[in-house]
Amino acid sequence: MSKVPVRIVGILLWMCVWVCNGDGEYVLYKDPKQKVSDRVVDLLGRMTLEEKIGQMVQIDRSVATVNIMRDYFIGSVLSGGGSAPLPEATAQNWVDMINEYQKGALVSRLGIPMIYGIDAVHGHNNVYNATIFPHNVGLGATRDPDLVKRIGAATAVEVRATGIPYTFAPCIAVCRDPRWGRCYESYSEDHKVVEDMTDVILGLQGEPPSNFKHGVPFVGGKDKVAACAKHYVGDGGTTRGINENNTVTDLHGLLSVHMPAYADAIYKGVSTVMVSYSSWNGEKMHANTELITGYLKGTLKFKGFVISDWQGVDKISTPPHSNYTASVRAAIQAGIDMVMVPFNFTEFVNDLMSLVKSKVIPITRIDDAVRRILLVKFTMGLFENPLADYTFSNELGSQAHRDLAREAVRKSLVLLKNGNKTNPMLPLPRKTSKILVAGTHADNLGYQCGGWTITWQGSSGNKNTRGTTILGAIKSAVDQSTEVVFRENPDAEFIKANNFAYAIIAVGEPPYAETAGDSDKLTMMDPGPAIISSTCQAVKCVVVVISGRPLVMEPYLASIEALVAAWLPGTEGQGITDALFGDHGFSGKLPVTWFRNTEQLPMSYGDSHYDPLFAYGSGLETESVASIVARSTSASAAVTKPCIITVLVSATFCLFLFPSLSRVLR
Repeated sequence: MSKVPVRIVGILLWMCVWVCNGDGEYVLYKDPKQKVSDRVVDLLGRMTLEEKIGQMVQIDRSVATVNIMRDYFIGSVLSGGGSAPLPEATAQNWVDMINEYQKGALVSRLGIPMIYGIDAVHGHNNVYNATIFPHNVGLGATRDPDLVKRIGAATAVEVRATGIPYTFAPCIAVCRDPRWGRCYESYSEDHKVVEDMTDVILGLQGEPPSNFKHGVPFVGGKDKVAACAKHYVGDGGTTRGINENNTVTDLHGLLSVHMPAYADAIYKGVSTVMVSYSSWNGEKMHANTELITGYLKGTLKFKGFVISDWQGVDKISTPPHSNYTASVRAAIQAGIDMVMVPFNFTEFVNDLMSLVKSKVIPITRIDDAVRRILLVKFTMGLFENPLADYTFSNELGSQAHRDLAREAVRKSLVLLKNGNKTNPMLPLPRKTSKILVAGTHADNLGYQCGGWTITWQGSSGNKNTRGTTILGAIKSAVDQSTEVVFRENPDAEFIKANNFAYAIIAVGEPPYAETAGDSDKLTMMDPGPAIISSTCQAVKCVVVVISGRPLVMEPYLASIEALVAAWLPGTEGQGITDALFGDHGFSGKLPVTWFRNTEQLPMSYGDSHYDPLFAYGSGLETESVASIVARSTSASAAVTKPCIITVLVSATFCLFLFPSLSRVLR
């Protein structure tokens, strides 16, 4: 008999360990060759009630331990906003931490891996050195689903670089009132734009094959992550834009404005759906059986799992947590499958256990929840590859991803005013004697990125992550002979004493997230208005607004020569100067209506009282300097026989105005 190679023996032994139990018995759910549906049925049939309920629990990393993961059969762990292994943690730090939690899950009786989730909502925004892309409102301005899909793919691999397989994104809310503190998480006030932007799911999860059954979750590889469409449903339509409040509309209004993007997301294979804190006509979404079980799981045929928001079950009652057992009952019966507890998980486990044992909640509802959770875990290959490694570590904040973010920034910019037709201010000349850069947001990466960046609420300053500020981008963009003078809040005498060719002013909002961002005033932070008034009256100025939504601008508009809505662009400030100096033209269109005053709100395109400062879809377009030169030279060449002289004169004139063209044309 021939000898079997040692390597093959090793592989066979490993396979036996994996697909067999401790007694050497074949275990179907451990066999990757079996159909996912069969594996789910097999595993579900082996689980105790305690193990099933454990799978329905998601806890924050701050309370997770190896023992807790093992003893409570915890199904999922998350990092809340700003919850990291340590300050400035590396990709390897993240991987090591998550693998420790995973090892606890794997040594439980059945070895069911946990799924780790995080809010990667504009890039991998909780992680130091990650690429921070524009927030969704800016991406909505691009009207470019392919760009958003590429951003989804880049985000997925950066999330995977830290060992995380699940992101709570995208937010597919339709923001109908800019007073809402989460408006920047919405792509648009127009549900059609939001529908188009669900292509981000194809980037995050991968594109399903042609024979894919729509409604079933899909995750296509180790460089992809499970996505989460949120917040179901109507979160962008609350009265006065108050976060977590009540959306008052009839069923037709809900289905025609707020629901369409969910149908698209499910069609594209989204793995999970997160329920909204808000209410619909007074009924809490976390307890809405009609819309969760009836419409989402029934009509839309969603087969992935439904997850609560952070302590969302607690907030079913008023005040929160005042009748927790009743809230647990309402949420689970409504169709929520996994509960983001995130701290006091034992209370949830005990209450749900009691409700099932007393037959208040049928075991069939528990089985449905666990079946959906296991389906996602099996589909994404979590059983075969539960532990992360350092394969993608170099992808975190890579130059390719930063270049993509820079492209997204320049495409998101909306030019709202540009001098007049005969004398536009933009593009700006790179070569001049001296320019002024001013404003609260000109040299502040934290302001530039906004909320949900490193910390939940965001921060101020340039030390919390790596990127390029607007000031830094300007200094890199202008000619070496041009003097750049930065003064955050210049006074009139300073401006008068300097002969500035022009000024670039960056103003806007401070960072915020969720309820902290709710605002009835919608004004830029001080001293923004004073900076505009003092500077723009003394020198020609372009004002760049860094904000998550439209702000009050009408009182200052007359003194402003050029106005750019830059939204919350993220770490790559050079995308702004790409357009300001004409390397690329402006192309963005308003994704939301820019109001005249807050008394008009709420006001969306099509409303009878529609009288905006800038209408939905507004946005001036400009050509790049290179295109202007090419068009000019082509036109000159077609005029007469001695065209070569005209071409040379035209090109020389443009190069005199824009010295950087010498680099563009080389």
